[in-house]
Amino acid sequence: MSTASHPAHGRPVHGHPMGRRGLLVTTAATALTLGTVSFADAAPSEGGGHGPDRTRTVRGTLPTGAPDFVHLPVEVPHGVREIAVSYTYGKTPVPAGTPGNALDIGIFDERGTELGGRGFRGWSGGARSSFFIRADAATPGYIAGPVRAGTWHIALGPYTVAPEGLPYEVTITLRFGPAGTTPEPLYPPERAKGRGRAWYRGDCHLHSVHSDGGRTPAGIAAAARAAGLDFINSSEHNTYSAHGAWAGLWGDDLLVLTGEEVTTRNGHLIALAIDPGTFVDWRYRARDNRFGHYAKTVRRAGGLVVPAHPHATCVGCHWKFGFGDADAVEVWNGAYSPEDEVALAEWDNSLVASARWAKPWIPAMGNSDAHREPDRVGLPQTVVLADELSREAIVAGIRAGHSYIAESSALSLSFGAFGGRGRHAGIGERLRVDGDDTPVTVRLEVTGAPGCTAHFVTDQGTLFTAGLPESGAGTVEWRTTPSHSAYVRAEVRHPATVPGLPGAMAALTNPVFLEG
Repeated sequence: MSTASHPAHGRPVHGHPMGRRGLLVTTAATALTLGTVSFADAAPSEGGGHGPDRTRTVRGTLPTGAPDFVHLPVEVPHGVREIAVSYTYGKTPVPAGTPGNALDIGIFDERGTELGGRGFRGWSGGARSSFFIRADAATPGYIAGPVRAGTWHIALGPYTVAPEGLPYEVTITLRFGPAGTTPEPLYPPERAKGRGRAWYRGDCHLHSVHSDGGRTPAGIAAAARAAGLDFINSSEHNTYSAHGAWAGLWGDDLLVLTGEEVTTRNGHLIALAIDPGTFVDWRYRARDNRFGHYAKTVRRAGGLVVPAHPHATCVGCHWKFGFGDADAVEVWNGAYSPEDEVALAEWDNSLVASARWAKPWIPAMGNSDAHREPDRVGLPQTVVLADELSREAIVAGIRAGHSYIAESSALSLSFGAFGGRGRHAGIGERLRVDGDDTPVTVRLEVTGAPGCTAHFVTDQGTLFTAGLPESGAGTVEWRTTPSHSAYVRAEVRHPATVPGLPGAMAALTNPVFLEG
């Protein structure tokens, strides 16, 4: 592994030897620190605009087995108004079945790189090849603010490294001049007009240009309204830069929550409805035993911990932190797929354990994970029973499991169980009757599901199935007892297209628990 540094005009200066001063493996976040880039003797480039620009380029190669994060320290002098960074890396051909090179990038300011610290200034992963930061503006994914003097750190994330290594080149440009002022961020309000106590539709996993999405926040808001949504959650990969990007886009009809998709090397997490401006760190693996700490960070910020697409097959996407710290789990992500079927089965197994031992259970939710066209915002959507259209009420409804998942706003359902003496329990509730053999009637009412089939699923599996009318609207009832069914939940599925496999999901509910 080596680095070399050159000013803008290419005149050679000393490279960075990889000795004790040039290369330091640190214990925090499994990081490696390269030699410091100094601008003390850098020559101004031509055409500097607002004063002279100074540029350095650093080159090197990361070997296979490189740490998860590589920090490149940059000594920033006084008087800098903007720091701009660009990078490239080699994408050498690899044999079939072997991951090629992928290198992410971000930056921390002079306040340091410690886990959960205050130094975070932005992350774009592999979505961008360049970015800038100054007081009054920054590239989406990065946090505007003064470029103060001190040691900044460019963070490189070698996501995958080819057998031949990962050659990289990073160019840093400092622009000098008056710093300018940083405007106060305008965050979304925590309440919209709503309809009082009602079922509200939301999509809590969305990406814009602030991470690796193709839509602007305005485009997401428009798509959310077109999909019939009442609320959305901003969830960019490893950055909160979009929290202040929704000015003029919320309204009486649309609540905008602020969150983050915490994208670790061992799975992704939706930090849902956290306080605006909250940074949730992602630089750890399951073996580091740090996840519980950051789950608490999410909850202290008023949010929910929601493992996302836990059985996705992309590198680093498979959830390995367990579900002990989860407030809900995303069992349906985008267009329904075999990965979702596995996530649904795993979640259903957890319900069995919760019912058997009367332990707290983890509600299910679904989101689109939409990035760009043709990804559909609101496919699927979580429909939440809440007292009002507010951050607090929506979070409470999701946490309690008072929700179901639907493929679109055209599909609505009502689901509940009825026992002796007029007792009733709805989605996410417990029905307590006089004895284990007391008859219980389970009822599902559906609209907007033509050609679909209703399924009642219990701790013994699917025990009742009924076709819905051609109109897609109908009521299905089934009788059971607490001794026969510890819980009942409903699924609405499309016809099967592959023999022996279930049809794609149109809607599913959280359970109603039955107790004698």
